[in-house]
Amino acid sequence: MHVQPISCFRPAPERAGRFSAPPYDVFDDDQARSYVREHPDSFMAIDRPETAFDGSQDPMAPEVYAHAVKLLNDRVLDGTLLKEERPCIFAYRMKWGEFSQTGVIAAISVDDYLDGTVRRHEQVREEKVLDRKAHMEAVTAQVGPSIVVYPDFQAIDVLVGLACTAEPLYDFTDEDGVRHTVWRIARDLAVEAICETFKQVPHGYIADGHHRAEASARLALEARERGEEGPREAFLSLLFPASSMNILAYNRVVSDTNGLSEQEFLEALVQRGIEVGEPQEGAIEPDERASVGMYAFGAWRRLRFENVPDGECDPTAALDVALLQDRVLSQVLGVIDPRTDSRISFVSGAEGCEALERLAGETGVAFCMFPTSMEEIMRVSDAGMLMPPKSTWFAPKPRSGLFLRRV
Repeated sequence: MHVQPISCFRPAPERAGRFSAPPYDVFDDDQARSYVREHPDSFMAIDRPETAFDGSQDPMAPEVYAHAVKLLNDRVLDGTLLKEERPCIFAYRMKWGEFSQTGVIAAISVDDYLDGTVRRHEQVREEKVLDRKAHMEAVTAQVGPSIVVYPDFQAIDVLVGLACTAEPLYDFTDEDGVRHTVWRIARDLAVEAICETFKQVPHGYIADGHHRAEASARLALEARERGEEGPREAFLSLLFPASSMNILAYNRVVSDTNGLSEQEFLEALVQRGIEVGEPQEGAIEPDERASVGMYAFGAWRRLRFENVPDGECDPTAALDVALLQDRVLSQVLGVIDPRTDSRISFVSGAEGCEALERLAGETGVAFCMFPTSMEEIMRVSDAGMLMPPKSTWFAPKPRSGLFLRRV
C-alpha cells in the first residue's frame, strides 16, 4: 500500500474534545439535528449542514453546502481550527473499557483503491457518494477518514508504538466513554519509515467509509481529466491492524410478519432449512455462527441454519447475514431489497436486546446476529464479492473533525 503524510486543519488541543463529533453516518436526520442542538459548536454542524435547515430543504442544495463552508471558515477565524503547516502522520488510539486499538492517520493513494490494492466489501449508495463528493468539493477538504484494515505487520506496530511514547497532541474522553489519544509524527525519518514499511503490506480492506473513499476517487478522476495533479490523488484514512478490530453484531428488526400467524411463520422457517428452538423469555444472543436469536410473538427462540454453504467456495453465501436475508427476510418476510424496504431497520449490537424487543413490539420480528468476523470480511473482499448491507458494526468509532485534509 502507498500511504503518505497529510496536510490538514486540526482543532486546537484544548478544543478537540468539544469540537470533534461522531461520524456523520451514525445518525439519521432527526438524531443529527438533535446532536447539533445539543452540541452547536461541534463538527457535526459542518459535516451535516442540512441540520441548520428545516425538513423541507433539499439536503444537497448548494446553499446547504455553502453553510458548511461558512461554519468551517468561522471555526478557522475563531481559533478552533489550526493549520498544520507540515505534512504529518498521526497515531490514533481509542480505549473503550478494557478494549484498546491504535492506528495510523494518513492518506492512501487513490490508485490503490482503483486497482484493488485496497479492497472493499460493501456496495455504495449513489446518493451518499454524491453527497460526500459535493461536501468535499465545497469545503475543499476530506473531513472523515475511511477505516482501512491491513494484515498484522510487526514492523508497523513497532514504529507506531515508538511514536506513542511521546507527549500526546490530544487526549480526551467522548460522551460515549471512549478515550481518544492522538500523537503527532512529524520527523522526516519517522514519517518516511512508516510510509516505506506500509509499501510491504500487499492489501488493505475498507472496514468503514466506503462512500468517502468512492467520493474521493471520483474527485481524483475528474481532476485527472482536467490535467490536474495534487492532494486529490489520495484519500484520508485511519489504518488499523486486523487483530485490533472490534466488530459488534448488526441486528435486524422487521416491523411485521408479512401477514403470517405464529404457526405459519414458524412452519415457513422449518421448510427453509432452519431449526427453530423452543420459546423462552430471556434474550438469546448467539455464541456461534449459523445461529440467530429471534424475538417474535412475545418470546425469544434460537434459530439454527442447516446446510450452510462452504465459506471457502462461496464466502458471501456462508455469512449469517446472507443466510438470514436469503432464507428468512426475503423468502418468508418479503424483504427483497433491504436497502430500500421501509419495513426493515438495522440496530447496532451496542444497543442490546432490550432495544430489539422494544422495536419489534407486538407485531414485528427482531433478529440478534452473531458478529461477522474480520476474517470473513477479508475473505469476501479477496474473492471480489460484496456483503449484504449493514453486515458489520465496528466499535468504538473514531471522531470526525480532528483531521481536515486539505484538497
